[in-house]
Amino acid sequence: MQIAAATTLNRLVSIAVVGATGLVGREFLRILEERSFPVGEIRALASERSAGKTVPFRGGDLTVQAVTRDAL
Repeated sequence: MQIAAATTLNRLVSIAVVGATGLVGREFLRILEERSFPVGEIRALASERSAGKTVPFRGGDLTVQAVTRDAL
């Protein structure tokens, strides 16, 4: 219900995708892009091992950050 309300009011939503380098995380990013979800700020988060890698989103690349309390 919050998503519908945000879309209706044309608000941009802040999103953190945890596990962005994995299969589910990449699919989640693809669906956000495909549906033109109103993203204001997006953070791609994953393990320390994946930090610094990039994942594609809306014609560009998101740099993956390690999952920490500060990242959220």
